Amino acid sequence: MATDRARDEAKALLRARLSAARAGRIARSDAGPGGEGATETHSAAALARRVLDLPEVAGARWVAAYVGLPGEPETGRLLMRLRERGTRVLLPSMRPDLDLDFREHTGPLIAGAFGTREPPLGAAVIDLALADVIVVPALAVDMSGGRLGRGGGSYDRALRRARSDSLIVAMVHDHELVAHVPTEPHDVGVHVVVTVRSTVRTAVRCGRKAE
Repeated sequence: MATDRARDEAKALLRARLSAARAGRIARSDAGPGGEGATETHSAAALARRVLDLPEVAGARWVAAYVGLPGEPETGRLLMRLRERGTRVLLPSMRPDLDLDFREHTGPLIAGAFGTREPPLGAAVIDLALADVIVVPALAVDMSGGRLGRGGGSYDRALRRARSDSLIVAMVHDHELVAHVPTEPHDVGVHVVVTVRSTVRTAVRCGRKAE
């Protein structure tokens, strides 16, 4: 259908534009001294503080999160602070079918698929339905809770195994909170968007998935 084609083209253009912006961010970071490192450290601290300040996170026993890739918001500080609080942390591990298992993060991480870091294979696989809060990566999010991923669909598949009352939080750079993300019926929306400068509750309410 023409509408499906237009949606797919709009999604591809948005993904290409934001991926290019992240590639530029990586290039600036790799260029050497110039303040980028200090900026990233400040951003990581601000993002961690905003996520930790969410009341749902403060009361969570289990939080599923991820290790940020180059160009993504840095999550190391958040993971450290969660564990210091006594919150049990889950991290994704890619399956051969591109779905995700979630393993408990209790110590050093190993190299995973596509440049990620993940718990070792001996770490316990935990049902994602235990997670009270799920922090997800995104290339873009809009105020309606629409989320644009990298295109593999891994998180959309995994999030369907989450509890309906689990809070889904996306961490993005400020310019990646956009006016509109083209979505499809199988896409799972997010409840909260966190950037360095803002914490936004979207139109998706906890207790139900995006329409």
